[in-house]
Amino acid sequence: MQETMSVSYVMVPFTVLGSKGNPITDLHSKDVRLYVDGIAVQSDMFEKSMNAPVSYTILLDGSGSMGLAGKMEAARTAVKTLLAHSVPGDDYALYVFTDDEAREVVPFTENPSVITHAMAAIKPYGKTAFFDAISTMPDRTLLGRNATRAIILLSDGIDNASHLTREALAKQLEGVPVPIYPLGLREPAEKDIIDPKKPNEELSDIGLLKQVAELTGGTLHLGNQPQQITAAVADIEKSLRAQYLIGFSPTGAGDVKYRRISLKLGGRVHSVNVRAGYRGTEPPVQAAASRTPSKRNERKRG
Repeated sequence: MQETMSVSYVMVPFTVLGSKGNPITDLHSKDVRLYVDGIAVQSDMFEKSMNAPVSYTILLDGSGSMGLAGKMEAARTAVKTLLAHSVPGDDYALYVFTDDEAREVVPFTENPSVITHAMAAIKPYGKTAFFDAISTMPDRTLLGRNATRAIILLSDGIDNASHLTREALAKQLEGVPVPIYPLGLREPAEKDIIDPKKPNEELSDIGLLKQVAELTGGTLHLGNQPQQITAAVADIEKSLRAQYLIGFSPTGAGDVKYRRISLKLGGRVHSVNVRAGYRGTEPPVQAAASRTPSKRNERKRG
């Protein structure tokens, strides 16, 4: 079934960062070149979404492991910080997952206090069906009212109850147009010591959290102290307020398959957060299309 599904329009949200990690907000369409599988593509849309309202889907791990070492309190701090950065038009939905699929606790609302009260009532219990929960989320984000959307994933990254395998999850996330921003509620140093090929329950599977972010155009943050969490959420919010959109309609020709997206930008660009690809038919190739330049000149996610 997955192999035959195809999109009718490919929307590519992306954020561009300078050398100091700050978003670059003054790009124009002529500054951005879009490639699919290394071939230049003709886009028919380029928009800036600067300081626009965002539809946030908060996906919270409510399993028993979140009741240890202050993780649930850290999650509440993260949500409180996110709500403190709200601008008119932002809306929020809250989903909680344990040993089954994510359940809706609060549908999309522009009232932050509803989210705050719901967070306070959540009591950690049960095992963690982490993979299963993530796989159900992208379509639910469409219930938000804003064009800029994001999933904020709050979890320690431990999975001990999913039916879906890690490989199957990665397959399902191929082509997801909504960025997922995982906030791993663990020590930041774990990012340097964990082997993603050998996950274990004592340490978060940071490799999976990173893969989820990279496939969807989000970024991974780790932290379990208030100042770390506050900084991480502020960084996520800042990136989403400085988002660009580029898009195109697949031609309908060729096989339906996974096709990789990349962007080429020059000058002061240090890194780009962009979705990894889409599943569909061939893109509209530019008349004078060429292969992508050498990696030395191509700017992708740092």
